[in-house]
Amino acid sequence: MRPRLVLFGDSITELSFASGGWGAALTDRFARQADVVLRGLSGYNTRWALKVLPRAMEGAAGAGAGADPAAVTVFFGANDASLPDQVQAHQHVPLKEYQSNLRAICAYFKERWPSTAVILITPPPIYEPARIRDMYGDDEPSRQPERSNEAAGAYAQACIDVATELNHPVIDIWTKMQEFPDWQTSALRLN
Repeated sequence: MRPRLVLFGDSITELSFASGGWGAALTDRFARQADVVLRGLSGYNTRWALKVLPRAMEGAAGAGAGADPAAVTVFFGANDASLPDQVQAHQHVPLKEYQSNLRAICAYFKERWPSTAVILITPPPIYEPARIRDMYGDDEPSRQPERSNEAAGAYAQACIDVATELNHPVIDIWTKMQEFPDWQTSALRLN
């Protein structure tokens, strides 16, 4: 049986198999070497993901003894970082609870699949004008986004801190994406 890579996260993970998505790129990169298993939950935060985790992982490892996946990614935080006083407040999870939930998710994977590498991925940066346009259909500067880059950065750092504490690898896309010139609008030009 080929090794498996399990992708667990919110809509960024769920939609990762779309054309040009990161899940599709992993599948292409590991073609005939590993199976990439998608477990994305659009709209979920770590609180909700933790509640459905056992059911979401049914069949993810495959069958047979020693069938632990080679790796599992944990990619949550974009929804957790929603601002608590804005339109998506129901998705908000306080920072300390977010960290606690990440620890519990990682513990679940290490208990169930001891040999599996658990890789945390930080939430991405937020370009507020695009969030306003997405929510309201206009660029009205008086409107407030339901997410901010500052909040996303705090959750990214919290994710890094948990990964460091648990000695798990972490991919810091919040920082990495912002190293590219025009990161805020380069993806928008593709549409």
